[in-house]
Amino acid sequence: MAVVFVAAVVLAAALAPVIAPYDPDHVDLQNVLAGPGWAHWLGTDALGRDLLTRLMFGARTSLIGPLIVVVGSTALGLVLGLVAAWRGGWVDAVLSRVFDFLFSFPAMLLAMLGVALFGKGLFAPVLAMTIAYIPYVARLTRGLIITERSRPYVQAYRVLGFRSSWIAFTRVLPNVVPTVGAQSTLNFGYVLADLAALSFIGLGVQAPTADWGSMINESRGALMSGALLPTFVPAAVVVLVVVAINVIGEELSDRIGGNFS
Repeated sequence: MAVVFVAAVVLAAALAPVIAPYDPDHVDLQNVLAGPGWAHWLGTDALGRDLLTRLMFGARTSLIGPLIVVVGSTALGLVLGLVAAWRGGWVDAVLSRVFDFLFSFPAMLLAMLGVALFGKGLFAPVLAMTIAYIPYVARLTRGLIITERSRPYVQAYRVLGFRSSWIAFTRVLPNVVPTVGAQSTLNFGYVLADLAALSFIGLGVQAPTADWGSMINESRGALMSGALLPTFVPAAVVVLVVVAINVIGEELSDRIGGNFS
């Protein structure tokens, strides 16, 4: 069920320019805070913009950011974790201290520092969170590689004369990718919530670009008028997507047998 829901959200985001009933930035002051109806299935916001349309287009920015963070942090974390575990010695020691240093900075704090350096928008938070999540992936990869490199098949390849780098990247790394991938699926939900929070406080995606976090921020005034949907709908979508992603990630980790403690 979680997979179906996430797939539906992704499909709606991908096809938003085709299936969305309105332009996401179309302002209709005659339909401000209109309730659900045939013209607007989920109603409108404080500027008369169609909520369903903005949800679809908002999914594009709300999902692409976490996707970039997860892909980037997973790719770099896999490589750094592999290098640290495989080389050992001073290389492992230096990389481990770098990971510890990055662990001391919460992802949200790094994102705020990124905004201070590069300005508001999607680029700075995505870059900062990619850096923040690399140590999580790298440390998990390092632990898995250390266990994997002591297995008999690795020793057999070495006895047969295969190069160490070839063994590491073509035989050992593929064995840990599924476990790391399951953890990265969980990371996607965490990043999505963090980026939505940044947009909510005005540091992420900026208006009038549709984004779930910024939609919640823009609709705060509507609550004073008794209009709940403009705030509730995007907030509910964020919660449901994060929960669905977490369910998928937990299911993957259970099937793979990974230990993320």
